[in-house]
Amino acid sequence: MGPLRRRRLKRLARDGAAPLNVPFYHRVATSHPNPWTIHPVQFRRHIDYLVDHMQPVDLATVQHRVDAGVNHHPTFTVTFDDGYADNMDDALPMLAERQIPTTYFVTTDHISTGRPFAHDVKAGQPLPVNTVGHVREICDAGIEIGLHTKRHVDFAKINTTAQVDDEIIGGKKDLEDIIGRPVRYFAVPFGMPPQITRAVVDAAHRAGLKGLCSAFGAYNLVGRDSYHIRRFHGDPQFGRFVNWLSFDPRKAAAEPIVDVTPSVADEHHSNDASDITLPFSTAIAPASLPPTALPQ
Repeated sequence: MGPLRRRRLKRLARDGAAPLNVPFYHRVATSHPNPWTIHPVQFRRHIDYLVDHMQPVDLATVQHRVDAGVNHHPTFTVTFDDGYADNMDDALPMLAERQIPTTYFVTTDHISTGRPFAHDVKAGQPLPVNTVGHVREICDAGIEIGLHTKRHVDFAKINTTAQVDDEIIGGKKDLEDIIGRPVRYFAVPFGMPPQITRAVVDAAHRAGLKGLCSAFGAYNLVGRDSYHIRRFHGDPQFGRFVNWLSFDPRKAAAEPIVDVTPSVADEHHSNDASDITLPFSTAIAPASLPPTALPQ
């Protein structure tokens, strides 16, 4: 991190406006390298940097400080999406041992059936997914389990609220039955603005979820809507990862506006395709969004 960015972070912290960082990962492994896999050595370097420079907090604390309107120290919490079995080998034991606040988002049908993800099958590498036993073990180790839908669906392609409700409300119930504990947080698959539809936002609220996580790359800043937990990719290229953590105002300015407040008339929702609307501003051109090739 350069001296100018270091001074900017210190100034933000002094003013009570330090960013609350939430990187997300998918798979930590030595085999089958792909855009959503990071080597264990690189992952440990990420965690070491985070611990050395920032305060570890959980998602609930992120929300509390955003609501309180003050945060005097840059913070971090780690999240994972999908639920890959390889994470049991290195990443999760290390995070549990070091007591790093972590939320692990899983898709219920995949962990229940062992079916690999469609994007992995398409790539010719049907990577093993976590099992129900794995997820219970992860939960018992003190890592929070979150929902990533039932089937890792693309909500931009779903036409009825009944389908959305099944993936979110039904998925939350299934996951709570599996782990025997409340599920508080939901990470939207793919996590870009087109997937965060009005039906998705309303279903998350009706399910009683405490927060919705995006994945298009953004900062959690004090005074914003804390229900929307903004995340950025834990980039294997260390320089780009540190760039995010140093708070780049250009990235902050490029963030699309996403409305995650519930609809007043949500209880009267229909199953028509016309019900699926986008709760984000289209004033920002898609080209300004951070590029992504990740399954999320």
